Amino acid sequence: MTNLRLSIHSSEHLWLRDIFLKQRKALGLSQRALCEKMGVVSSFVGKVETGDRRLDVFEFIAYCEALELNPIGIVTQIKEKFR
Repeated sequence: MTNLRLSIHSSEHLWLRDIFLKQRKALGLSQRALCEKMGVVSSFVGKVETGDRRLDVFEFIAYCEALELNPIGIVTQIKEKFR
């Protein structure tokens, strides 16, 4: 991870979006259901999953928690996989 502003199509972003998508499906949640759970507009999850929308750190934590993922665990995986 040498570039601070990675492309939304970088392997790092693709990996993270894939983790989010697989977990949402494993929980049996539609995009709309996850949006409702998070209290966000109905297009939010779709935009995150397609890479049209980035998450800031606070959104990332809320997104992980809504997906029953440990945000610290995800950050640790990113650090181990991409550094």
